[in-house]
Amino acid sequence: MGAVSAASPSNPSDAGSPGWLAPIVELVAAADADLASAYPEGPGEPQPIHTVYLSAALADAQIPGQWGVSALALAEHHDQVLAALDAHGALPRVKERLAIAPIQDLRLDFEDGYGWREDSTEDIDARRAGRVLRALSIDANPPAALGIRIKGLTSLHLRRSVRTLELVLDGASGVPRGFVTTIPKFRSLTQVEAALRLFDTLEQVHGLPSGSLRFELQIESPQAVLGADGTVPLAKAIHLARGRLTALHYGTYDYSAACGIAAEYQSLEHPVADHAKAVMLAAAAQTGVWVCDGSTQVNPDGSPEQQAAALTRHHRLVTRALERGYWQGWDMHPGHLVTRWLATYGFHRRALAVAGPRIVAYLQRQGGGVVDEPATAQALAAGVLRGLDCGAYTDDEVAALMPGCNRAVLDQLVQRTTIGGMTGGTDQR
Repeated sequence: MGAVSAASPSNPSDAGSPGWLAPIVELVAAADADLASAYPEGPGEPQPIHTVYLSAALADAQIPGQWGVSALALAEHHDQVLAALDAHGALPRVKERLAIAPIQDLRLDFEDGYGWREDSTEDIDARRAGRVLRALSIDANPPAALGIRIKGLTSLHLRRSVRTLELVLDGASGVPRGFVTTIPKFRSLTQVEAALRLFDTLEQVHGLPSGSLRFELQIESPQAVLGADGTVPLAKAIHLARGRLTALHYGTYDYSAACGIAAEYQSLEHPVADHAKAVMLAAAAQTGVWVCDGSTQVNPDGSPEQQAAALTRHHRLVTRALERGYWQGWDMHPGHLVTRWLATYGFHRRALAVAGPRIVAYLQRQGGGVVDEPATAQALAAGVLRGLDCGAYTDDEVAALMPGCNRAVLDQLVQRTTIGGMTGGTDQR
């Protein structure tokens, strides 16, 4: 091989030469800009731990309090069962949460949970739903998010869905804080285009702030995961939605049925469910769009033994989902709140005990049994913040385990920016 010329990009002294490097700099800058636009990381707000679905026919501003009372009564009745599930001392904190703010995210359902009713009846229910959502949004302990699920954007449902949405907004006198619309039965990117045009038009016609109408897509069909052309429509939908899309919600039973799974085997832990949710998680990663697990049809009703079995089952399903990175799931019964909060708090308290020493060792560069990389430190810090945000533990508890490590330090670890570590300014990236 001949000698390397002075003009060669292999010559380190020539690495900054504008003559040959400028076009490459432009390409890399364009790639960086495209990636930053498509993958902005997070939405800047904590993800709720659940979404409660309730028929819009039952809409009432007292629902959170009523569900909390019912959940607490069930918890007291099955205190021994829950104590056996509570390996991390979270149950007292769970009961406090159920008494104060049991529901983080609420959808009033005009689809499967509501059914087909006379137009005049749905009109009345839609206006009332709007008033209820407005009242809840200004409550002393409001849900972090709330909204409705419409019937969908199909030829059969479109006019009814649009009318319901308009009447809900009319009843709410605008867009309540945290409002989102769930669009079920997503199967085609054209439905996303229709949603964008619909929301643009509604904002213009009704004088609403631009971008204030946000939506979620419910993944209930295999066609959303694998299209006829071999691509992943739900992944394309995320980037087509221009920031209006907030979450992907898994529809357990519609999806399983569409895949031909026998009814008795349809569940959140069936392999087809795991596959669909794994694709959702990969598609939404670093986009700021949340992934939400589906529901279980097993409620803690019936005999005491049936209630105890359902509570134990739901606790296991929630824990399983958390282990797989699904931080949010559907709750369809007040009793689900008990095990949702218990499993979530227990998961995060266990994770904190593991993450704390590893974050301290990382910041102090002490090594130890596990030597973590920046990406792992980022994940550890994100997990601690997630537990703080949902109330699994307090800032004081974090500080006791990780002296000097506050929320600001954790935020910087998540952002992978330069921080002053506990050892006095160690550069962490």
